[in-house]
Amino acid sequence: MPGPLLTSEIHDALLAAARDGVATLECSLDLGRTRTTVSVHASGWSGQGIDYTFVDDCRERTIYWWTGADWEPVQRFSESLIKLVPTAWGAPTFEIDGIKMLPTAQVSPYADAERKVGLIAPRGKLILDCCGGLGYFAAACLAGGAKQILSFEKNPDVIWLRSLNPWSPQDDPRLTLTQGDIAEAIQSMPDASVDAILHDPPRFGIAGELYSQRFYDQLARVLKRRGRLFHYTGTPNKLTSGRDVPAEVTKRLQRSGFEVKANGDGLLGVKR
Repeated sequence: MPGPLLTSEIHDALLAAARDGVATLECSLDLGRTRTTVSVHASGWSGQGIDYTFVDDCRERTIYWWTGADWEPVQRFSESLIKLVPTAWGAPTFEIDGIKMLPTAQVSPYADAERKVGLIAPRGKLILDCCGGLGYFAAACLAGGAKQILSFEKNPDVIWLRSLNPWSPQDDPRLTLTQGDIAEAIQSMPDASVDAILHDPPRFGIAGELYSQRFYDQLARVLKRRGRLFHYTGTPNKLTSGRDVPAEVTKRLQRSGFEVKANGDGLLGVKR
């Protein structure tokens, strides 16, 4: 498991305790999953026998991790800036070049994943998780009694975020996480080999191949008859260009052999 994680809220509480001469503080160092008591002193704080400094420039909307020598933001920049971002719900979201990848305004991204996973009734099923992200779909599948989850995530930086995120599932034998492009990997999967599918792709402009007729035909091929598919679509471009992505996706899924109904910010399909 990762070491302590700090947000500006927790850091401010530690600084206030040091300023006020408070010797100990109960707080969360794992984004709200648990609480612990630390010792506070003028130059930093201590927990589980380890001394930590304060963060030099602790910013809002940033999560910091302890490298063993200093605090660093949980972010990486390869082709894009990918960053773990705190939420009011505890479970963080992440951003790619400043674009939020998970809903957080009205619901926890963790609770949002639980609702959507419930639509495919995961108990006892082998589930294909096309775009793993932080693993919240996978975590809900595990909690819901799934038999096995085959999860794919193309971006190695997102997988690195998962390794530091205490809300991401870790070390469960039912979960196989593969760094790879599902659009390529699915081509070698056997026909009718999965019971249900979760598809939460990036925006169309980033990964148009994951909205293509060819890809949907592959989803239908590997899914068993009457198997369920949840496809997150959101409503990108609707206000700016008038484009109706959910309607376009519905037509393609229907051509691939799915019965499709709108459900929240996505589509629920059943293979005919």
